[in-house]
Amino acid sequence: AISQALEQVANSFEEWVDTSLSSLNEENISQILEPMVKAFEKLADATNENVDSKFPISSTSILQAIINFFTHDDWSFSKIKAEPVLQLLFQGQNAQWTCYAKAREEQQQFVFYSICPVMAPENKRMAMAEFITRANSGMIIGNFELDLANGEICYKTSVDVEGSRLTFLLIKKLVYANVTMMDEYLPGIISIIDSDVEPHLAITKIESNIF
Repeated sequence: AISQALEQVANSFEEWVDTSLSSLNEENISQILEPMVKAFEKLADATNENVDSKFPISSTSILQAIINFFTHDDWSFSKIKAEPVLQLLFQGQNAQWTCYAKAREEQQQFVFYSICPVMAPENKRMAMAEFITRANSGMIIGNFELDLANGEICYKTSVDVEGSRLTFLLIKKLVYANVTMMDEYLPGIISIIDSDVEPHLAITKIESNIF
């Protein structure tokens, strides 16, 4: 499949070169680019399938699955002693924070957490609870959590693979959906803690890309 996709790309480039510059217009450029785009899409799909074939995952090896993923995806991590948990660091656009990847072998579940680099002080926890409730409304993959006892904020994504298998691509989607959400909402969290911004205004700024 990869060979066929590359051949299609090569043929499209040859057609591009054979087309005289004087005859190029929006219509024939589109006609030339379309098969090239489709070829690259096929190439990406074939590559992803190839990655999954390299890491076949049994239903009883959740921990090994996540170790394979983070190794292949070039993350630095450490395994927590005597626990099926990996500790990692992620550098977003707005900050760096700690993440945890947890294998729940008996339940056949994978859970991934982003731990917010700032904690909500006691006098801001009710405001943070409102912010998180507003943020979680409409979330499709994952959700924010707030520990009212100590002010820790995290974002959690998880999946149950009982009767199926935990694939490389499924792990990737859950991990990157997670860190993307933490990075996107982090400025709002900080604005509530440091600048006394009202929760609904913080959400509005995030949704309007003001931060």
